[in-house]
Amino acid sequence: MESLTSSPGSASPASAIPAAEPGRDRQPHRLHGALFQPIGDEGRAELVERRLVDAINRGHLRAGERLPSESELARSFGVAPVTVREALLAVRGRGLIVTRRGRHGGSFVADDADPLAFARDQLRTTSRLTLRDMGAHYAAITAAAVRLAARRADPSEARHVRERLERLEVLDAEQQRRLLDDVQVELVSLSQSARLTREQMKLQAEFSPYLRLVGTDAAGLRRQADSLNAVLDAVEDGEPDEAGRRTERMVADVIDTLIDIQITSPASP
Repeated sequence: MESLTSSPGSASPASAIPAAEPGRDRQPHRLHGALFQPIGDEGRAELVERRLVDAINRGHLRAGERLPSESELARSFGVAPVTVREALLAVRGRGLIVTRRGRHGGSFVADDADPLAFARDQLRTTSRLTLRDMGAHYAAITAAAVRLAARRADPSEARHVRERLERLEVLDAEQQRRLLDDVQVELVSLSQSARLTREQMKLQAEFSPYLRLVGTDAAGLRRQADSLNAVLDAVEDGEPDEAGRRTERMVADVIDTLIDIQITSPASP
């Protein structure tokens, strides 16, 4: 995958991302960098299982998508292949992946994996206080990064990110969701801070399921794209305070919408 920032000499925060499945026309999206980071000394099958389950439930690995091979996963997570094999067996037992034999075989996300249902369950069990706290954390990191981007980025870099957003209309809904996540991370990467970009990738992986709930249709996805375009305008114009304000407003709108959804959604039996 290409570097998240086009500035020479800057470190890429996504250095160990499994290659895309041969024959598919899409590349791994930016959040794969956060999902497949090494898990370090705690290289236990349960942790690998949890990372894979989260990736599927949050929609970062979509239904029908082929997982990287056991050896690729082992290298990415920094664990032994036998640990990955044990984790895959557990995820298969949950019904989230299936195994196919033959030349084009491997482990695939189950066709009935439903990240939107997972997002609804998550929202139902999340308190309003926690939602607002999560929004405050997300807004603080993202706004700080886009302020830096407005000071440091060349206008041509912001225009390059905007060109990606212009492809939104030709993509299906799932590809649009991924593109919006990627654009947010790329916008933050214009800060030329590898640390902030890595933190944004982790936050985006956590926040993305909730963004699905406020972008379940074309109009919702378009509103999110318009908000990102407004932030890009401020970054391109070199207006750090305005870029930060627009980011904070965008996040506040998302949190308010999520709370509205909580209020109007029927309680689970």
